[in-house]
Amino acid sequence: MAITEKQEVLVKESWEILKQNVPEYSIRLFLRIMEVAPQAKNMFSFLRDSDEIPQNNPNLQAHAMKVFKLTCESVVQLRECGAIAIAGSAMKHLGSVHLRIGVTGRDFDVVRDALLRTIEEAVGEKWSEEMEGAWGEGYDQLAAAIQAEMKDDAAPTAN
Repeated sequence: MAITEKQEVLVKESWEILKQNVPEYSIRLFLRIMEVAPQAKNMFSFLRDSDEIPQNNPNLQAHAMKVFKLTCESVVQLRECGAIAIAGSAMKHLGSVHLRIGVTGRDFDVVRDALLRTIEEAVGEKWSEEMEGAWGEGYDQLAAAIQAEMKDDAAPTAN
């Protein structure tokens, strides 16, 4: 299901604000995730055995930017494409990686909430229930697409 025209406008308007400081917002997203779910640190090889402050970790910075941009751009393109527009091999890879590191439905919920709070902080007074609904719907569709790939990857193959 695509988002509505009005939701698309809200998402694109807020994405313009977010694009002004992707490095900052991407790190804030991951710090929120680890604040709510400290065990998430163990899902990242570059954080697992590190006592370093996460926001100072260059590997986390690079990963956070990639995830944040992919997530936001997927939601921005949702109405235009009618579905999550990530190439098949990239989506399969996302599913495989998320399955391998043990991501659960609860983890997707934590990321959803952290994403919404990060966007809310970024857009300030422009934030509304409608904007929250638009980003939430978009994220839910991305999460569902990744979870579908996780299930496909976990399913036994016929010989």
